[in-house]
Amino acid sequence: MFKSFDGFTDDYGRITTWPSSKRTQHRMAILDYLTGLFESGRIYSAEEVSRLLRDHADDALEATLLTELLDGDYLTRDERGLWRADSRPTGANTPVRGD
Repeated sequence: MFKSFDGFTDDYGRITTWPSSKRTQHRMAILDYLTGLFESGRIYSAEEVSRLLRDHADDALEATLLTELLDGDYLTRDERGLWRADSRPTGANTPVRGD
């Protein structure tokens, strides 16, 4: 079970502080929470990801959180955009093979 990350948020629940490297469980809790904000199978543009992160975290943390989500294999990206690493992109926004 993941630790709570309440101590890293403001009164509105926005993430304001990134835990130190000694607080791995807190980091994982934050990354798991953020991953849950992304729909499975949907490809997001960089702008959509940025907006989503800014809605749930302090602007100064946006780059750190994106890096952590990608490096931790919570999100994946290619030339089409970004998506949850635990699901394959599907639907209308997924290019057909050979395109």
